Amino acid sequence: MATTKTSKMVEIKKRASVKHIGIVKNDSWLEPFEEAICGRRDHVLSKLNELTNGGKQSLSDFASGYLYFGLHKTSKGWVLREWAPNATEIFLVGDFNGWQEQEDYKMTRIDNGNWEIKLKSSQMRHGDLYKLKVKWNGGEGERIPSYATRVVQDEDTKMFSAQVWAPAQPYEFKKKNFKPDTNPLLIYECHIGMAQDAEKVGTYIEFKDKVLPRIKKDGYNAIQVMAIAEHPYYGSFGYHVSNFFAPSSRFGTPEELKELIDKAHELGIAVIMDIVHSHAVKNEMEGLGNFAGDGCQYFMQGERREHPAWDSLCFDYGKNEVIHYLLSNCKYWLEEFKFDGFRFDGVTSMLYYSHGLGESFGGYEDYYNGHEDDEAIAYLTLANLLIHEVNPKAITIAEEVSGMPGLAAPFKNGGYGFDYRMAMNIPDYWIKTIKELKDEDWKPSSMFWETTNRRQDEKTISYAESHDQALVGDKTIVFRLIDADMYWHFKKGDENFMVNRGIALHKMIRLLTASTINGGYLNFMGNEFGHPEWIDFPREGNGWGYKYARRQWNLVDNKELCYHYLGDFDEAMLKVIKTVKNFQKTPVVEVWHNDGDQILAFSRGDLLFVFNFSPNHSYTDYGFIVPQGSYDVVLNTDNKLYGGNDLADDTVRHFTNYDPIYEKDGKGWLKLYIPARSAVVLRKNAE
Repeated sequence: MATTKTSKMVEIKKRASVKHIGIVKNDSWLEPFEEAICGRRDHVLSKLNELTNGGKQSLSDFASGYLYFGLHKTSKGWVLREWAPNATEIFLVGDFNGWQEQEDYKMTRIDNGNWEIKLKSSQMRHGDLYKLKVKWNGGEGERIPSYATRVVQDEDTKMFSAQVWAPAQPYEFKKKNFKPDTNPLLIYECHIGMAQDAEKVGTYIEFKDKVLPRIKKDGYNAIQVMAIAEHPYYGSFGYHVSNFFAPSSRFGTPEELKELIDKAHELGIAVIMDIVHSHAVKNEMEGLGNFAGDGCQYFMQGERREHPAWDSLCFDYGKNEVIHYLLSNCKYWLEEFKFDGFRFDGVTSMLYYSHGLGESFGGYEDYYNGHEDDEAIAYLTLANLLIHEVNPKAITIAEEVSGMPGLAAPFKNGGYGFDYRMAMNIPDYWIKTIKELKDEDWKPSSMFWETTNRRQDEKTISYAESHDQALVGDKTIVFRLIDADMYWHFKKGDENFMVNRGIALHKMIRLLTASTINGGYLNFMGNEFGHPEWIDFPREGNGWGYKYARRQWNLVDNKELCYHYLGDFDEAMLKVIKTVKNFQKTPVVEVWHNDGDQILAFSRGDLLFVFNFSPNHSYTDYGFIVPQGSYDVVLNTDNKLYGGNDLADDTVRHFTNYDPIYEKDGKGWLKLYIPARSAVVLRKNAE
């Protein structure tokens, strides 16, 4: 009896303690899974205790591998260290020794599978190319050091090599302390190489000089930069990383990347890195695929080693050495380059043994049924703890499609610690709606649900479309709406029905997506003005050309074309949103929807958003019950400045009409003229 009673008391205490964990307290549907939630939390705490030696050092101290491993210039010369437990010999080869194995450049095995070599200053110089000649039982091969901070490709041989990088005058940041503006966070997703009009690979400096000013003018306060870490194949969009500590040399030097980030900070723009810790490229000579004869030094064993869909390798998050490597990578980019945070790619793939492939995720039990990778979950949580320890102002975003609860909740509340999660349902919804439904079947109630359906204790990044829809084989929103008429009828005065419809709906979709955020809003480079071309990186099939791996800014700059209508609207939309302090925190209050009329209205603070998605019905004196007072139009998609028909007089001040039924609530009728396929934003005037 005593044992039973004790067991019950322990269980009661356990349940009571869990119910005080934020995510369970905020969502009672999680109570049946409290043991799993606690188990994951305890696993992180255990791992944290192990990595910090019982708390004798900080997690940041642990994640300083880049300061020890790799090549470093010292007061006496050079030191290079590498982790290669399976190696039997390692030689340093390069320009300085004719790429030959020499005893003077032979590394010494020290401890824990680590190797070291110390050289005189004269034995190596800035700009030299080098590699490691690694030998193991049964084989050998040239490898790029795992912590290499500069990797370049030979134009003739196409081979990659590490490069000694120790400039006489390292870049010094002018903007010492930068605080990102997250009220709200407005992200411009971009790719340095394809950010230029010219048919070539763009540079960090060109982006700094030509694109950053555009982003600033448009009103975005953050950029999310893709393809920073070095990758052998340009067309991988940066998602098959080979050298995790080397900024891509295609775009310029590390100093030039630092200069770009410094300039962005000067303009008040945060710089978020698209970081890929979900997998790595298979390449052996360029990457970590078979570093020292052990294909699983960094990666999983057996069938779990290779990703079944991405043709890549999956990290073994159960190894402390791998955690050390990846956490050090996070700290490196924060400390050395002053990135303001990360968007973690492929988080769903990390969370589940199945990588989320073929999963339906139809209920909460699908997140706690034993097919979750607790080691990967622990790594992601530790990464968030580390990042915010290094920089409390840092921003972390999870690209995650399954809907795992707690992903963007604080660790103290039982979450994984991300600041935001991507609202990946929204772009899927818009594409599905455009593809499958007639205009007259678009339902405002469904739109409102999709754009506001989220966990209340987790912030999200909303977006109408991303770079995925812009790739060859898919279509952007504007292309699905207008298609080939983009090429023939996008000159002012020559618009046809498809163009006018597309321009109208493009603005409405983006306004509804941006105006319902609870965290931030994201736009991919060029989508704001309806960039007409898909993205197709140089490959054999297109003659290795760059025609489609660029952004044609000349189109939006040309006032004779319709592109600037969309670009100008995007700028005006963000300006309205930013007039409300902490816009993302103001409640989204539905005022009215009618699927038959295709009308939707909701308020945020003193702003009232009204949409008419009907393709052919304009409404006169359409009434809404709103707080009494007067309202002024601050944005109208139908304004001729944005390619609209200018059917309403936006200079008119609108007053509510008295209704005794609603008087006690301080409300009245606001009656508006709402043209078909248009949206209007009104601001209530202070009394």
